[in-house]
Amino acid sequence: LQEIVRKMRERATVYKEKLKDPVLSSPEGSPTKCPVKEDAEAKPEEDHYCDMLCCKFKKPPLKKYMEHLHLPDSIDSYTDRRYVAWLMLVTVAYNWNCWFIPLRFVFPYQTPSNTIYWFTMDILCDICYLCDLLIFQPRVQFLRGGDIISDRVEMKKFYHSSMKFRLDVISVLPFDILYFFFGFNPAFRANRMLKHNTFFEFNDRLEAILDKAYIYRVIRTTGYLLFILHINACLYYWASDYEGLGSTRWVYDGKGNMYLRCYYWAVRTLITIGGLPEPQTLFEIVFQLLNFFLGVFVFSSLIGQMRDVIGAATAGQNYYRSCMDNTVSYMNTYSIPRVVQNRVRTWYEYTWDSQGMLDESELLEQMPTKMQLAIAIDVNFAIVNKVDLFKGCDTQMIYDMLLRLKSIVYLPGDFVCKKGEIGREMYIIKQGEVQVLGGPDGKKVLVTLRAGAVFGEISLLAAGGGNRRTADVVAHGFANLFILDKKTLNEILLHYPDSEKLLMKKAKVLLKTKGKPPPGPPVQQPRGLASLFGQKQETPKLFKAMVGGKGKEGLAKLLQLKRQQDTQVIKDKIDPEREEKKPVEPAAPSAPPAQKEEPNTGAKPKPAVMHRGTSNESLIISMSPSPRAGEGEILKVEVKEKNRK
Repeated sequence: LQEIVRKMRERATVYKEKLKDPVLSSPEGSPTKCPVKEDAEAKPEEDHYCDMLCCKFKKPPLKKYMEHLHLPDSIDSYTDRRYVAWLMLVTVAYNWNCWFIPLRFVFPYQTPSNTIYWFTMDILCDICYLCDLLIFQPRVQFLRGGDIISDRVEMKKFYHSSMKFRLDVISVLPFDILYFFFGFNPAFRANRMLKHNTFFEFNDRLEAILDKAYIYRVIRTTGYLLFILHINACLYYWASDYEGLGSTRWVYDGKGNMYLRCYYWAVRTLITIGGLPEPQTLFEIVFQLLNFFLGVFVFSSLIGQMRDVIGAATAGQNYYRSCMDNTVSYMNTYSIPRVVQNRVRTWYEYTWDSQGMLDESELLEQMPTKMQLAIAIDVNFAIVNKVDLFKGCDTQMIYDMLLRLKSIVYLPGDFVCKKGEIGREMYIIKQGEVQVLGGPDGKKVLVTLRAGAVFGEISLLAAGGGNRRTADVVAHGFANLFILDKKTLNEILLHYPDSEKLLMKKAKVLLKTKGKPPPGPPVQQPRGLASLFGQKQETPKLFKAMVGGKGKEGLAKLLQLKRQQDTQVIKDKIDPEREEKKPVEPAAPSAPPAQKEEPNTGAKPKPAVMHRGTSNESLIISMSPSPRAGEGEILKVEVKEKNRK
């Protein structure tokens, strides 16, 4: 019955709080959603199997293949990966034309025996050009006044009015029909090299989706250098053929691999290495001078571009080294101890290795607030959502809180917080482990908290300016923690009063839960027949004080000592009056005087006896809660003398 009464009282208390503050949720569980029966008439999808080499395996139907290959009505050139893949195919065709048209025109590699193979590759490249012109480019979305235009008619008009469309049309003009009049001369396909806009567009889109775009930039710059050397080798063979192969020491003598010999000459000329034969004729001198001038300009431009690419790739590393060098120089200037310097170096190295940057906020500050919020939700929302204190709060409030979280790295052995400090922050473990220390010496590991755990949340909403830490928290290894201080939370809660009420209620519940004393050792259950009567209840403290206790704790002992003291005081007053022999008018007592007994110092103290009757003393007994949690209540007993009229 007592258990039933206790539960009913707890339930009544919950509903009283619900009536006072409707923000709190009901303790009763919400009804579950009824399962919806699937339509029985829906036919299951047919399975398609294929027999091959005595094996039977499942394959998707042709309809799914067609749906996957179906082109959308409009293409987003910034996010559609299929469009990037198509641009790569067109770029391969463009590079084929750029590299092999000059090669086939100058060097005698195209012969009547292999013309069919060259002609087949040319047709495949032309098909890629036509598909890009007629199918893909008219579907690409564009911006007009900040709006994304996805209408098919408008996209086609925009593409047809652009310079890119004119160059694409010129690049697919069929000058190849001149083969029938002048033979298979690759020079008639020179217009295919005008489709350079697609090549540069592919470079931009590919760099936007790569994680390490600087690697592709280095490869692309190297490709530029090799292509320029390729063109120079073709020009050198053309000049040698014009002068006559082997006619002078300067021209190609026609021995060995013609392309490699000419390419070697082009490398030594453009990079200005020297050691080449001197030109003999006027044509050779002019050609060599133009090569030297072009080589100085091209080579210096490519070297500068390569330097910029590598510098951009290592900009973060250079910034890290600069910050670390400045910090070490500062510590050496002020003679900081070597132990502290080593810890500072360790912090720099671990922070850079784990994050790739020293401060994440510097990178996010360049973005708009909405983008910062989107990144913070993806990175931190799953961790903050696990905190019981914030469950049920406004989602927008949690989003605002995500933007205020600060990430701090603690080294092994660093104190996150110490016992007795005023708590003003809440900690969320992002990575690593922390240990809670306690015990008599403060070195016993009470619990180990890992990634996703939260501690110090009570400090955010504690009344009176904060509560003190009850234990030391130390980083077990390298620990990356999110910190949210009390001032920041109060600024956020100004705009969310409902969430503030809910947090205050939860904070009170958590304070009561964590303020209870730790459970003692388990009580041994009685055996035999004694178990039928249950455990004996503890005697109330007030009753113990009234009945009496051991030594000086009993109430009877206090009364006896007070009575002896009053008797001695009265005796001291009567003796001087008798010596002076002055009559004193006795006052009419309202009650018979209390019995007086002279204390006998030689005799043993008798046990205290409670006498009936009236007295001029007042007994005040009070109970007050202890200021320390877990110590119960304090009993106070005071004996005061009544005021005489």
